[in-house]
Amino acid sequence: MIGLTMRTGDDLRRVSAGLRRMDNPELKKRFRKELRAVATPFVPLVRSSIRSIPSKRPYTADGLRGRMSKATRVEVRTVGKDAGVAIRVDGRKMPAKQKALPKGMEGTKRWRHPVHGNREVWVTQSGHPYFFKVVRPAGVAGRRAASKVVNSITRDIR
Repeated sequence: MIGLTMRTGDDLRRVSAGLRRMDNPELKKRFRKELRAVATPFVPLVRSSIRSIPSKRPYTADGLRGRMSKATRVEVRTVGKDAGVAIRVDGRKMPAKQKALPKGMEGTKRWRHPVHGNREVWVTQSGHPYFFKVVRPAGVAGRRAASKVVNSITRDIR
């Protein structure tokens, strides 16, 4: 699974704990919604980058690039030590035997596989980084926006 998690560290966990103690469902809902809004603009950037991976075949929704694009999502967690906002290309959303492909496509190593399951014909395939080259440049702004959300909710809790 390829992903980037935007966290503001202990602050986010403290705010989450404060919200649980307050038992204010509207504030909890607003917190999750605002955190999701911070990360949502990254998803179209990642999907566009996936669609532009070089291929001999045209882009189709049911091809590899289409499946990877569909597997791209935002995940918001406000409990536990993994509290944060994550943008993921989730391999679990890929078909069987293709679950590792999002990670392989991002990597720099090459891999070999049979052509359409024919063990007589093998090809070597190289990765085409698509995720971090798009997300890293915008990561600082995303972290700042997430910090603003945490600060805003902190003020509302007090």
